[in-house]
Amino acid sequence: MFVRSRIARTAAVATMTLGTALLASPTAYAAGGTAPACINRYVTDTSKGFDVLLTNNCGYTMSVQVVVNNAGDSKCYVLANRATALYIHESVFGTYDRTAVC
Repeated sequence: MFVRSRIARTAAVATMTLGTALLASPTAYAAGGTAPACINRYVTDTSKGFDVLLTNNCGYTMSVQVVVNNAGDSKCYVLANRATALYIHESVFGTYDRTAVC
């Protein structure tokens, strides 16, 4: 009985620690550095703004976002290996700046 409750307590503490880390992660990476070269970015200008096709070729899951000059940035995309995401920016304001980790 003692061993079982100790394991349960350890699991609860680990879960709380992980939960705290996950909650802190978006804030910690809000001003993240430029995404590595294994995140391919294909930027296309459109008549209404621009599109960015993101492809993860890193071999592991990556979290990235499109940083936009003079407008709001994209959401944080969590991309599994070989996954893609399309960000569409429609505004007369804002230009593509870079792709960053988040």
